[in-house]
Amino acid sequence: MKRHPIKKVVLAYSGGLDTSVILKWLMETYDCEVIAFCADLGQGEDLKAVKAKALAVGASKAYVEDLREVFVKEHVFPMLRGNAVYEGSYLLGTSIARPLIARRQIELARKEGADAVSHGSTGKGNDQVRFELTYLALEPKVRIIAPWREWSFRSRRELIEYAAAHGIPVTATKAKPYSMDLNLFHISYEGGILEDPWEAPPEEIFHLTVSPERAPNRPREIEIDYEHGNPVAVDGRRMSPAALLAHLNKIGGEHGVGRVDLVENRYVGMKSRGVYETPGGTILHAAHRGLESITMDREVLHLRDSLIPRYAELIYYGYWYSPEREMLQKLLDDAQQDVTGTVRVKLYKGSCTVVGRKSERSLYRLDLATFEEDESYRQKDAEGFIRLNALRLAIRAQRRKPRR
Repeated sequence: MKRHPIKKVVLAYSGGLDTSVILKWLMETYDCEVIAFCADLGQGEDLKAVKAKALAVGASKAYVEDLREVFVKEHVFPMLRGNAVYEGSYLLGTSIARPLIARRQIELARKEGADAVSHGSTGKGNDQVRFELTYLALEPKVRIIAPWREWSFRSRRELIEYAAAHGIPVTATKAKPYSMDLNLFHISYEGGILEDPWEAPPEEIFHLTVSPERAPNRPREIEIDYEHGNPVAVDGRRMSPAALLAHLNKIGGEHGVGRVDLVENRYVGMKSRGVYETPGGTILHAAHRGLESITMDREVLHLRDSLIPRYAELIYYGYWYSPEREMLQKLLDDAQQDVTGTVRVKLYKGSCTVVGRKSERSLYRLDLATFEEDESYRQKDAEGFIRLNALRLAIRAQRRKPRR
């Protein structure tokens, strides 16, 4: 069956070389109108210039939306409530941003009556999956154009030549020694000089954190207040979600907190080396677990912890709008109802350590935990407890004895 021609496309646009070339390429290849969409997730760029560039390249419209509060409140904080960490190290800063961008693309496509959506992700990475799973979860019949899987360009040099031939302004004529992605939660670095997993990342690539060796020689302690699993204040000062995260990014960055260097398993099947900076997220992750230690029931906490790898995997793979992630989120959030209180953390030369926690919802009881004399716990009761739990071990041991 022949498909109808595409008349209008909503493109996820960053203003960089790739998406600027894509914008022009879509217009030429599909003879269509292109609407550029740029989400402000805290990347710190001049987004007015990004909008102007999109229009100059040929976009019929260009949307630039400040989604920082939505990003932190509706995506980052739910993920932090679930303590999501992929493969033991990665706090999922890029992964959690893509579903929000893709969702707004679909909403704009509906508003503008567009036939298709497009993105600048390559055919090798995870982002193509994250974008497209979201598109199809929200609008199953939408047309998707992924230029890196269609066009004949094979190198950055060819993109630069195309840009020059079409009058597209390019800020640099040589490839950066690595690629980077920045939002309010983190910054990631991949490729180029980082492709050799034996080589340490050069100090000059880091943007958000100072080297731990150059961090202050005196530690800093801060207090974070939580309500139902969400951070709401730092040192007694209440802030919006985005403002709170930005504040902790600054403090954590000054003390070298939040650097990660790992080789991760991409969803498409290959291994990839990534270097990340997540200063505020690292602080919030540690503080949250510290508060949970006194407010969550043992079995609830252990059951929840067993679900974290699966929950993190769903986010990493791009299944934010899947029924299983939504189901898990409800369970994880239900376990957060009593996670209310205050945590004190110490930041020192790259480390973030919990040094105090308190809560009116605490399950910690000094009269039970103390090593001093108490009248709440009968130590003799432990003998029967141990013998009952050892019963199956004793039976197994008896079976091993040779029969006479």
